[in-house]
Amino acid sequence: MNNLRPVGIIGTGKYVPEKILTNSDLEKMVDTNDEWIVSRTGIKERHIAAPDQATSDLAYEAAIRALESAGMTGSDLDLIIVATITPDSSFPSTACILQDKLGAKGAAAFDLSAACSGFVYGLATATSFIKSGMYNNALVIGADCLSRITDYTDRNTCVLFGDGAGAVVVGEVPEGRGFKAFDLGAEGAGGSLLQMEGGGSRLPASAETVENKKHYIEMNGREVFKFAVRVMGTATIEVLRKAGMERTDVDLFVPHQANIRIIQSAMQRLELPEEKVVVNVDKYANTSAASIPLALVEAAEEGRMKAGDTVLMVGFGGGLTWGASVLVW
Repeated sequence: MNNLRPVGIIGTGKYVPEKILTNSDLEKMVDTNDEWIVSRTGIKERHIAAPDQATSDLAYEAAIRALESAGMTGSDLDLIIVATITPDSSFPSTACILQDKLGAKGAAAFDLSAACSGFVYGLATATSFIKSGMYNNALVIGADCLSRITDYTDRNTCVLFGDGAGAVVVGEVPEGRGFKAFDLGAEGAGGSLLQMEGGGSRLPASAETVENKKHYIEMNGREVFKFAVRVMGTATIEVLRKAGMERTDVDLFVPHQANIRIIQSAMQRLELPEEKVVVNVDKYANTSAASIPLALVEAAEEGRMKAGDTVLMVGFGGGLTWGASVLVW
């Protein structure tokens, strides 16, 4: 990677729907309470898409902000990647819908499915395309409407998820800057620990799949938690090794925002102080592929990164998958 042209992030944007669902709102819907949710997850509220909003609508709002930040329009794009597990439909891809909305007529476009790791997978894919010289400017978006596949009668999962989108423009950057390493992986044997069974070719939609709630998120929380804690540490160590760096070189840590306990576990293992860690799970909950870009863009907007800072991003999710990257801002 390092012998090819340097590639990094040249524009950022984010969007969350207006409607906010608080823990007190959920108290009226299921047997739960604010103290229980906050103590176990760190989540206080989450944003929920309006009935007429789909994933492409959230992605579009984040995309136009990222393009504006980069000083570009849709016509400047060569590639659009949308990381999502809640596409508008099975096909056409959400990326193709977005390509049309943005007027990016010359851009290749496809969706990428790696759940909460999807954004980092998308960054790695776009970076490889640009480093090779095949493309010059790519739009990578993490966007999900998890409220559409959340069972609001299941107290164990409905408190965890929210909707949102984060977008970045990836392109050539000055020498010494940009992405230094990626570490992507999967443990497919654990796929059933976090899944939505219905709606595909194995269990196509039917009255039976709807009745049996097969179109909602199913999660073995205890096992996913153990996987997350383990892989957050191992992926971080591996991606830093690939980048030729130490944990002390990290200026900002942007973890997947799933659960405050998982984030705290990673902080302790990496011996990172709070000021070096981005945490916004309290405001947005787990937004799947949108989680890391929402946190990254928010940190950028708050001025928490300056040119030359080393930024570490680590995600994990359904699949089971993980993805980590080291970026010099």
